[in-house]
Amino acid sequence: MVNEATIWKILETIMDPEVPVLSITDLGIVRAVEVTGESVTVTITPTYSGCPAMDRIAFLVRLAMLEAGFREVTVKTVLSPAWTTAWMSEAGKEKLLAYGIAPPNPVQQVCTPDFFQQEEAVECPHCRSWNTSRISEFGSTACKALYRCLDCGEPFDYFKCH
Repeated sequence: MVNEATIWKILETIMDPEVPVLSITDLGIVRAVEVTGESVTVTITPTYSGCPAMDRIAFLVRLAMLEAGFREVTVKTVLSPAWTTAWMSEAGKEKLLAYGIAPPNPVQQVCTPDFFQQEEAVECPHCRSWNTSRISEFGSTACKALYRCLDCGEPFDYFKCH
C-alpha cells in the first residue's frame, strides 16, 4: 500500500522546467496529494495563472507517477488561493541563490498595487551587495524581475513579490 509520503518523495525529484535546480516541491506549487487505492491525484498551483511551464509540469508529474507504477493519475490545477513566494521551501531559496537568482526577500518591502512604481531593495546573488537596481519588471519568466548589481555589474533575476 502506497501512502502520500511516498508520492511526495517522488514529487521532490521533479525539477521545474524553468529553474532546473528547484523541484516542484521546493517551489511550493504542489498543494495536495491524494492516494485512493490505485489512484493518485496531485493538485498544483502555478506561480502565475498564465505560467507556460504548467503543462510541462503536469506532464512530468504524470510521467513520474506512471514510472512508479500508478496507472490512474490525475493532475488538478487550482488558481485559488494564488501561489505566493512564501510557499517556497527554505532549501529552495538557498538553491536559487547558489544558482544566481535572488530568492524572495524574507519580508517583502513592496507588495502593493503600486509595486511597479517602487523599487524593492534586492541583494545581489553574486557578490551579496544591496547596491542593485531593477532593469525590468519582468525577467526570464513572468514570476521574476530583472535586476543589475551596481557594484559587480552582473544582471540577475529576482523572484518578485506575490
